[in-house]
Amino acid sequence: MSRKEVPRAGLVKAALGGRITTQQGATALHLSVRQFQRLKRRFQDGGAPALLHRARGQPSRRRLPAGVRQQVATLLRTTYAGFNDCHLTEKLREVHQLPLSRASVRRIRRALGLAAKHRRRPRQYRARRTPEAQMGALVQLDGSPFDWLEGRGPGMTLLGAIDDATATVLTLHFRPTEDLHGYTTLLRQLGTQYGLPLALYGDRLNVLVRNDAHWSLEEQLQGAQDPTHFGRMLQELGIGYVPAGSPQAKGRIERLWRTLQDRLVSELRLRGLATREAANAFLPEFLTDFNRRFTHAPAEAAGAWRRPPRDFDAILSCRYARVVARDNTVRLGARWLQIPGGPRSRSYAGCRVELRECLDGRLLIFHDAVRLAAQPAPDPDFVLTPRRAPSAERARRLRASRNASEPGGRHLGMGKNRPSGPRGARSSRPVPAHPWRRPFSRRAPSLTTPRGG
Repeated sequence: MSRKEVPRAGLVKAALGGRITTQQGATALHLSVRQFQRLKRRFQDGGAPALLHRARGQPSRRRLPAGVRQQVATLLRTTYAGFNDCHLTEKLREVHQLPLSRASVRRIRRALGLAAKHRRRPRQYRARRTPEAQMGALVQLDGSPFDWLEGRGPGMTLLGAIDDATATVLTLHFRPTEDLHGYTTLLRQLGTQYGLPLALYGDRLNVLVRNDAHWSLEEQLQGAQDPTHFGRMLQELGIGYVPAGSPQAKGRIERLWRTLQDRLVSELRLRGLATREAANAFLPEFLTDFNRRFTHAPAEAAGAWRRPPRDFDAILSCRYARVVARDNTVRLGARWLQIPGGPRSRSYAGCRVELRECLDGRLLIFHDAVRLAAQPAPDPDFVLTPRRAPSAERARRLRASRNASEPGGRHLGMGKNRPSGPRGARSSRPVPAHPWRRPFSRRAPSLTTPRGG
């Protein structure tokens, strides 16, 4: 008997013996008088066992048909092997039109002896952080290296950005590694589709922030290190960057990786995708369905997005300082760019210009914020790679000045292009006002003799 049925026998006996009334027995069992009278008749005919519920031991009328259970069991072992219970329930409803609950899928899985995809752990204590009220006020970004194709293709790293106010996955992008090209592509997609956020929240990767101990003299005077190439882009766009102290600090995007390493991997396997290009082409479709299920409304309807500037693509670039050669060319690695003549055939030889290598591979030359020339990308598969850190040129000049001040050190011109040649080659001639060109006379006063001596 159940706990509900245990008191029935004693109360029915008391009612049949005249110790209590039928009304009192019905009230004690929370039954109607008529139902209590039926219990008395059943007790007289069959004793205490007759008081049990008559549906005890009978199969439920709402049980799943055997064919449906067999179909779900087959799908669990074949097509949807490795899916979690919630994800499998969604697929059964949307693809196979089987309106099963998550509990039913769980019972079928446990009856087959299949283990759960994730082990349930006890909840850990954590303090609640109030999310941002506006969409675009804070965006978390990170990268997750993982076997996304499960051995069918190359290893990849998934870069992503998620909004803090609405949990909307703003953009995703597959890259071979976590590099500058991937994060710049992420920033470009974010600015094109939504706008510029107020701040980004990420880790302390050396692509994003400076984490080295080198400080040049000028950096010590200004009290801050020069930013990385990505940090310089954020400065010009007016986007703040908040470096996280630990992975748990940016828990929203860390939890997103755990979800995607389950759902996205299963979706890629279901479609048989085996290349990075095919996986990137599938991401927009996946994001539409994912955000439809998991996003929520922000506290304030008005967003904090800002419109990107017109020269957005020119800002997303690596910048290098160069001196124009005598033939009005500028070189960057193996690439060189010819600068056309200025007004009235003006020559830019010897001028210091800024060379920008953009995300799409273009080379742009700027002089006093005016673009002088441009060159298209040499290869459609161009990858933006820092050729030198932003502060490397400044550090090289500092080392050159230190070498010149040391005893026996050779002075290196900082503003001129010295001819390169073998050690011991003759340098350029001194200027006419150089002390070496002055005439020497024994009658001339010694340079070391003090005045009035």
